[in-house]
Amino acid sequence: MTLAPETTALKVQLHLDDSWFTVCDLSVLTPGRGVAALLPDGRQVALFMDRAGRMYAIDNRDPFSGAAVLSRGLIGTHQGRPFVASPLLKQRFDLEKGQCLDDETVSVTTYEVRAQ
Repeated sequence: MTLAPETTALKVQLHLDDSWFTVCDLSVLTPGRGVAALLPDGRQVALFMDRAGRMYAIDNRDPFSGAAVLSRGLIGTHQGRPFVASPLLKQRFDLEKGQCLDDETVSVTTYEVRAQ
């Protein structure tokens, strides 16, 4: 028996301005690592998949340094909250809400994300 190769590639999509924007193939995401993508308005988004397969999307710009580096940060959990730690100054950002866990006055934008 010969099996047909899978021909349907799932796409990662972000909810932007009342519509879904296709960012990349799901196969681009590696659990535990981030990927940066360019949005139509010129901003960058950082995409993450955790080891359980949940996806997150936040602004890629670190508000403390101004550098577009959050996609290169390390992901982890703190008190059950998934976060990414900035590779520059190590502040941690909640991947679900965007809130900085180290300075509650600072946050980044989060995006609804799906695989379709």
